[in-house]
Amino acid sequence: MKLTRRDALAFAISASALSRSSNVVQAAEDGPGKPSMKRPMHCNIVTVPDMVQLDITGPFEVLSRTPGWTVDLVAATMDPVRTDRGLRLVPNVTRETAKKSDIIVIPGGTGIDTAMLDPAWVAYVKREAAHSQYVFGVCTGSLLLGAAGLLVGRRSGGHWQARDLLTNFGATVSNDRMTVDGNIYTSGGVTSGIDMALRVVGDLAGEKVARKIQLAMEYDPAPPFTGGTPYTSPPEIVAAVLADSTKRRAMRETQVAEAAANMRHSN
Repeated sequence: MKLTRRDALAFAISASALSRSSNVVQAAEDGPGKPSMKRPMHCNIVTVPDMVQLDITGPFEVLSRTPGWTVDLVAATMDPVRTDRGLRLVPNVTRETAKKSDIIVIPGGTGIDTAMLDPAWVAYVKREAAHSQYVFGVCTGSLLLGAAGLLVGRRSGGHWQARDLLTNFGATVSNDRMTVDGNIYTSGGVTSGIDMALRVVGDLAGEKVARKIQLAMEYDPAPPFTGGTPYTSPPEIVAAVLADSTKRRAMRETQVAEAAANMRHSN
């Protein structure tokens, strides 16, 4: 389609008006009494073997696109870390060399069940959360937050197959896809980590920044099948998934009980 001079002029006027409007909105956001939306944040993502890779890479994609923000993968050593499906991730830093967290991110996966019984990881999460401005748990990452004693009396979500276990750590269970209680952000399973990361960016860097990232990623989920939660999936699908994870559930219950006992003893 050919653009006439009149069309071009109209477009230029509209663009100018939009720019002025955006400046007014930004001035209102950064005005007196408003928190600055431009302060850089450093994010540390806990990285242990047998994590769910999308729990890490989904939030990483969003957080690392935020202007001025930095993101490190923190591991026990600098060796590549194998996720539960075989993808290997290379950490940037170790627990000892990592910078202090403005935001600490705890992904989920079976590796978290092991980490919540590892005194070094529990101590690291507890220490970082003490001075982090925000704590972000994805999927079953909330179990490690619980083991570190961070969820007592707090609302928290997690993967639908494990979030009931959060009561062992004194948490109030939330079935929401995204749950915010004070400075603690927790999401449901796997894919919801992307949603919550966008929420984190929106709350801390401004909705405009989050919307730009969402568009740049073309994040507009339209799954091919109805379902994706235990409330929207056919009963036979829910039953099949539960049957597939019977052993994992039994082992997780034992590990959570031990981690909860350790938490109570340490407090």
